[in-house]
Amino acid sequence: MANHEDPEKIWDEYDWERFLQQQDRKTERYMELLEKYLDDPNRDQIIASEMGWNHLVDESGASWMEEADSLFSEEMEMMGDFGEDDEAEEAQGDGFEMHPLYQAAFALTVWLDQLFEELGDLQNHPAAVKLATQSAIASAKLAAALSDDDVDELGMTIAYLKRALKAITNALDAAGQLKKEIKLSPRRFATLNQRLFQIRDGIITLMGEFRSEWRRRCGGK
Repeated sequence: MANHEDPEKIWDEYDWERFLQQQDRKTERYMELLEKYLDDPNRDQIIASEMGWNHLVDESGASWMEEADSLFSEEMEMMGDFGEDDEAEEAQGDGFEMHPLYQAAFALTVWLDQLFEELGDLQNHPAAVKLATQSAIASAKLAAALSDDDVDELGMTIAYLKRALKAITNALDAAGQLKKEIKLSPRRFATLNQRLFQIRDGIITLMGEFRSEWRRRCGGK
């Protein structure tokens, strides 16, 4: 994606990070407003006004929905088109689902589901919810990062890897808190920690590799 101020410039990881942070803030604000005004008959108009979408306040519901949907679809669009091309990529072993780091992250989410099921009802336990949520976010961000290694999108790849790293770090914090609050055997905790650190170290290594590739392709220092 080109910079709006300089259409010819290829975005680096910092350009992408600023853009993604901006989208996160918009999404979080929208979700807060949606929860607050969920049952209000004038919900859409109120939210549009609060979000600064003034051009939608007096327009039709269809226009409102198009704007709201676009807020959530932007990030999905950047993840790439996983339609018919996916089957061809996976057949060649090049799809993100075939990457060992993504597979490790996905396997962690499955393992956590099984663990929580064995331990009992942890549905409302804050540390358990945070651990599961942040692990799932890390998996999703890795999918986005590994979907495309084109030179024009290397900055986006690194930005998503940084976000995956943040999520897995949060998951590590949650795991430590969970061990203090529930009966988690040393063996189970060691396995959990091993899986989390494996993913964390893999992300750090991959970030280094992509940064080196960025410098090689774009001539940066």
